[in-house]
Amino acid sequence: MFLEEHDEVIIDDENRSITIKGLKNFNPKHIFECGQCFRWDPEEDGSYTGIAFGKVLNVSKVDDLVVFKNTNFEDFKNIWVEYFDLNRRYSEIKEMLSKKDKYLNEAVKFGDGIRILKQDGWEMLISFIISANNRIPMIKRVIDTLSKKYGVFVQNYNGKDFYSFPSPIAFAETHMQEIRACSTGFRDKYIKKTSEAVILEDFEVNSLREVSGDECRKKLMSYSGVGAKVADCIALFGMQKYDSFPVDVWVKRVMQEFYNAQDMSLPKMRKFGVELFGKDAGFAQQYLFYYVRENQIGK
Repeated sequence: MFLEEHDEVIIDDENRSITIKGLKNFNPKHIFECGQCFRWDPEEDGSYTGIAFGKVLNVSKVDDLVVFKNTNFEDFKNIWVEYFDLNRRYSEIKEMLSKKDKYLNEAVKFGDGIRILKQDGWEMLISFIISANNRIPMIKRVIDTLSKKYGVFVQNYNGKDFYSFPSPIAFAETHMQEIRACSTGFRDKYIKKTSEAVILEDFEVNSLREVSGDECRKKLMSYSGVGAKVADCIALFGMQKYDSFPVDVWVKRVMQEFYNAQDMSLPKMRKFGVELFGKDAGFAQQYLFYYVRENQIGK
């Protein structure tokens, strides 16, 4: 029916769960801790719980079983298959990237369960504005606080309340000082101005999925608080522009450590990465980012 490589799909309506046996190239830890998302948290049992598109989901993997809890078959088919990019043959991408060089080969092996999530473009726009010069734990706290204050209550799951990501109008109608009170710091004005601009233009952010990568990034950089690196992240994680190559401090280190890019500026480093990895630059970036950060390479 769908899914790239698997043995069996088990539907349990009574317990609201979907289990996939033998799903390859899927590791929750790799997916949720490779820097691409901020609304998924680990549980004591090793599973992860998060919210996307107004739905709360728990994901775990034990041996060759991947279990999706708190969902039904319709939502799984209509939301989560797309969200987790389950129709893509990651085996082919990994094989192709592994042949590029020995460093990428090691990175692919290390993060073999990474999948690039197909996240909501508006949420990615504001989330990566918040990410500028910020650490992941703080980014997650800020987004959680903003969602509780300006989002809509969705569900209490395992004792925790989950809220939708705030809409553009929710931020636009809020005083900047109140946004700053959610620990956004200097990013308060960017959140406010970008939200106001989206409303004024009556612009559907997710429509950028339909334009070219260059056009997408150009439009994103017209918004307050969006520079080249932030635009690349939004384009990759929210708009499926897989030729994006975001360069942050970790990717800068890996490019200097492995690819002799010591004397390159960040724009030149980004261009070099795109030219080196081509249409799959975004996938290469995620494998390299996760590998170098988890192993503290170049630090």
